[in-house]
Amino acid sequence: MLLRLAYLTVTNAFAALWLPPMGDRDKDVEILAVRHQISVLERQPGAMRPFQRASGA
Repeated sequence: MLLRLAYLTVTNAFAALWLPPMGDRDKDVEILAVRHQISVLERQPGAMRPFQRASGA
């Protein structure tokens, strides 16, 4: 169990170092893509709506 925990810790540390940090532009593009995906899903007739937008009350 302890050996597995050590292995996971080391592999996750290397994975975190391997991934380059995201810049602000990358984050903005990803947010826009997710917003677009949500809007497409909300337009589908009869689809479940997991994200309800708050009404202007």
